[in-house]
Amino acid sequence: MKNSYLLFLVLLCFYSCDNKPISQEQNINYQHLTDFVNPFIGTDGPGNTYPGATVPFGMVQLSPDIGIPGWDRIAGYFYQDSIITGFSHTHLSGTGAGDLYDILVMPTNSRFDERIAENSYKPFSKFSHQQEYATAGYYTVDLQSFGIKAELTSTERVGIHRYTFPKDKNTKITIDLGFAMNWDAPTDTHINVVNDSIIEGYRKSTGWAKDQRIYFVMQFSKPFSKYILFNDEKEVENPTKGKNTRIELHYSTEKDEQIVIKTALSTADITGAYASMNAEAFHFDFDQYRSEAQQKWEKQLRKIQIETDDINKKTIFYTMMYQSMLAPTLISDPNGNYKGADGNVQKANNYKRYDTFSLWDTFRATHPLFTMIHTERMNDFIQSLLAHYQETGRLPVWSMQGNETNMMIGYHAVPVLVDAYFKGFPMDKELLYKACYESAMVDERQIDLYKKYGYVPIDGHHENWSVSKTVEYAYDDWCIAMLAKDLGKDYELFAKRAKSWKNHYDPKSTFLRPKDQKGKFVSDFIPKEYTPYFCESNAWHYFWFVPQNIPELIKSVGSEERFEQKLDSMFSYYPLPEDKLPIFSTGMIGQYAHGNEPSHHVGYLYNYVKKPSKTQEIIRQILKTQYKNEPAGHCGNEDCGQMSAWFVFSSLGFYPVNPAQGVYLFGTPYFQESKIQVAENKYFEIKATNFSEENKYIKAIYLNGKPYKKLYISHKDIMAGGELMFDMSNIPNDVGLGSYELPEVNKVY
Repeated sequence: MKNSYLLFLVLLCFYSCDNKPISQEQNINYQHLTDFVNPFIGTDGPGNTYPGATVPFGMVQLSPDIGIPGWDRIAGYFYQDSIITGFSHTHLSGTGAGDLYDILVMPTNSRFDERIAENSYKPFSKFSHQQEYATAGYYTVDLQSFGIKAELTSTERVGIHRYTFPKDKNTKITIDLGFAMNWDAPTDTHINVVNDSIIEGYRKSTGWAKDQRIYFVMQFSKPFSKYILFNDEKEVENPTKGKNTRIELHYSTEKDEQIVIKTALSTADITGAYASMNAEAFHFDFDQYRSEAQQKWEKQLRKIQIETDDINKKTIFYTMMYQSMLAPTLISDPNGNYKGADGNVQKANNYKRYDTFSLWDTFRATHPLFTMIHTERMNDFIQSLLAHYQETGRLPVWSMQGNETNMMIGYHAVPVLVDAYFKGFPMDKELLYKACYESAMVDERQIDLYKKYGYVPIDGHHENWSVSKTVEYAYDDWCIAMLAKDLGKDYELFAKRAKSWKNHYDPKSTFLRPKDQKGKFVSDFIPKEYTPYFCESNAWHYFWFVPQNIPELIKSVGSEERFEQKLDSMFSYYPLPEDKLPIFSTGMIGQYAHGNEPSHHVGYLYNYVKKPSKTQEIIRQILKTQYKNEPAGHCGNEDCGQMSAWFVFSSLGFYPVNPAQGVYLFGTPYFQESKIQVAENKYFEIKATNFSEENKYIKAIYLNGKPYKKLYISHKDIMAGGELMFDMSNIPNDVGLGSYELPEVNKVY
């Protein structure tokens, strides 16, 4: 370990995340796991991540905004750009939705006053990545046009800025509530100057989420000498309300003078914002806030400890852990109040209310990861999902900032809650079942047609997504059936609906094929084409989504041999140069698209045809090629933790193919040793003997020193603590491991 740290010190002295020299002023301590977090991973390419400061699952995501709209800048920042228009307090991590960017702060002075149309003529500064640095809970950049150093950190509900200024009599700090990009648009804003050190107000906006409300109070370590308040670019008296308000705070600064700004938030009211300030940020010591944020991240990152001499692999692993904790985000204030999904102010009693549940993505691996390493937060997440049901009459589909966006498909809060139920997390069982049942019985999002026909038929809508909806509804129905059975309720309805995927199976093409209301398959069917019948995917991607019954899917094809051949084709049948690929088909290995979620479990399916060595080969290939320690290090949208959770699980050596069954199928370990903290002073250790780059195949498996003859491990076995040992080899061992036990169908472990 000493040698690995020495190597790390040498390398980091010369290279930053973009292979450029690091300033010695950054004064990094390389002994912390936070030093292996590179928030710039995903800020270039299709990742759509932000590099700014936040704490685990925090309400505040304080990050730079380039100020120019576009797909590449969905998260506000794009690594290829060279200007910054300010720092706003809310951002989405790795989604395809351009929303938030609340309460923009921009410091300026007399050195530079250029404006450009691309950022709506807002003040901006040029910057260089050589004077930029980020780690968990901290971001800094030099605003070169003004000679101002910006530093950001945060608590759960308070964003903390520190600006170091040059000498200038015309220093300004602008707070712009009218600033908007992409899908976001303010509907009502308010600024009130309380005194020469405090302002308060709110920003209400619409976008992907239609009714967003952020109330704030902002406190400054140095009183401003004067202010100018604007409403729709006209000077006005204090206070003011309107769609486009901003305030310029004027200062005279000396060389290296520092001003700290604290911005406390609430989604309920200004009283809640003051409660956030009083509870979390009662002083102006920026370095203490930064240290506390770092300590919060360190505590979470230490829940999984890995051993490797490969600095890049270690950096990717801990950055993926970090990014798996950027959502969901807190929306209740210290008083327990929050903006509910019904539009009313609600109160969370004895729990913290979270939102930004990207469930189409995160039910697959992110939430199962939470049940393993964030057990102390599970009650908050469970109660938050059930609160949404109590407020709206259905569980969330894709909720954000106290809103239902209805983005994507399925009712995937169901597997999240059912998984938590079977893993023993306490909850109101009757409320749980009622929420699951009623969410699956609504007559919207073509669920009415699904109930009528046993599948979703095609229509003329550009996002009909008929096949994808059918198979995802069917999986969620399997989860409800398992829950109903365990509770002693009638489960036959949902057990039958769980088989609905068969209604799309076409034995001629051996694909799941869209059909009309008369039951006729569409003509001119080409599986690799991207059509309105598959959600961000094609027939190759969605064929495999029957995680509730892979053996039956194999049987439908005809034999294990044919299923294996089809899997081989999935990973070898590459698109042609003339094929039209949408923006979400990235990370391609044949037809497999790791950049989008429907493919994520497919590599593990070789286990079901007695060819675990092929699972081990493809998983190792994905780990090595689809994640990199560089800004373009994500092969697709990071998607609120799912892309990261896949890496975390898969690098440990297993993955939840059926994310509500309570088991994880084996892949291959990426590290020689890993240790998961499953409880206080209790660990589950994973070790690989004969470990090397070439030895990617599992020769034998041992659990707590005894031979283990299964191709999966249960969640219960992991949480009991102990040791899992993989004996590795460079020779495939399908003859031995191919006879190992697989999970039983229709059983939750």
